[in-house]
Amino acid sequence: MGRFRGGLRCIKYLLLGFNLLFWLAGSAVIAFGLWFRFGGSMKDFSSEDKSPEYFYMGLYVLVGAGALMMAVGFFGCCGATRESQCVLGSFFTCLLVIFAAEITTGVFSFIGKDVAIRHVQTMYEEAYNDYLRGKEKGNGTLITFHSTFQCCGKESSEQVQPTCPKELLGHKNCIDEIESIISVKLQLIGIVGIGIAGLTIFGMVFSMVLCCAIRNSRDVI
Repeated sequence: MGRFRGGLRCIKYLLLGFNLLFWLAGSAVIAFGLWFRFGGSMKDFSSEDKSPEYFYMGLYVLVGAGALMMAVGFFGCCGATRESQCVLGSFFTCLLVIFAAEITTGVFSFIGKDVAIRHVQTMYEEAYNDYLRGKEKGNGTLITFHSTFQCCGKESSEQVQPTCPKELLGHKNCIDEIESIISVKLQLIGIVGIGIAGLTIFGMVFSMVLCCAIRNSRDVI
């Protein structure tokens, strides 16, 4: 009986440690998603009429999952401390929802990468053509693109030189830069999503083991 209670206490402490780690991971995920959305190189697109929603969709899911992770981390600590099967069962269900959300984010980031790249490239092509046709509305958008991706024009920068960053040295094809930068950012989002999904598996295992141990201890008593 003493060994059983000792094992139960060990599992409880493991779950408490997991929840602390999970809460910190949720905070990091929120900070990561918000920085990518508002503080990274894509921040200027938030003020445009057309924004790369394919790119932002994964970030929205990621930030939402991060907020849920913080709440669930606190919830799991309460369940482990009180040794409540009901709370631990609810904790498991919440982890399952987070797991599904993070897997969706990761898969979308990898599979939908080409769609997102084409979407942003099409936005650039429209702004580029509007500028060449002399429309004022294309001017601000084109400057935003050039500033964000640190590029200028397509095959040549001569036609759009006034909109290029002054600090840019040499010519960089914006179509190629968009593909490169968006690809890297979506891969990072996908890796974070899959990594958090892997972390939730441990939480689900710990919560079920503790729940079963609590039930068995009550049966023994």
